[in-house]
Amino acid sequence: MFNHIEKNLIKDEKIEFKTNCHWIIFCNIWWVIGFFFLFPFTIPIAILKMLTSEFAITSKRVIMKTGILSINTFELNLTKIESINVTQSFLGKSLDYGTITFIGTGGSKEKFHKVSNPMEFRRKFQELS
Repeated sequence: MFNHIEKNLIKDEKIEFKTNCHWIIFCNIWWVIGFFFLFPFTIPIAILKMLTSEFAITSKRVIMKTGILSINTFELNLTKIESINVTQSFLGKSLDYGTITFIGTGGSKEKFHKVSNPMEFRRKFQELS
């Protein structure tokens, strides 16, 4: 559940960089509203989201996994990624989180929001590709 990436490595593959959701997910306005009305549910949901989201670059591919009951995984070979774009607001740059957009060969796009250390993630990708 919490180490999906490690369990799904292939032969001779190793993790080069790993991160997860940023703690800013607790500051979403809906979480704040929910804190006052639905406290028993909102904080555990945010904690589960943070603990069950994994973002990694391995020696062969990029692997992203979100969710616990309904799991969404994204895996793409390093050679099939044309670029990685990072979008950060002023607050995101200050607190080191942002949105990572993967552009694969053929123009496919996949976005992951509120990822910790997005610039380091992109830098590591560039070193490996």
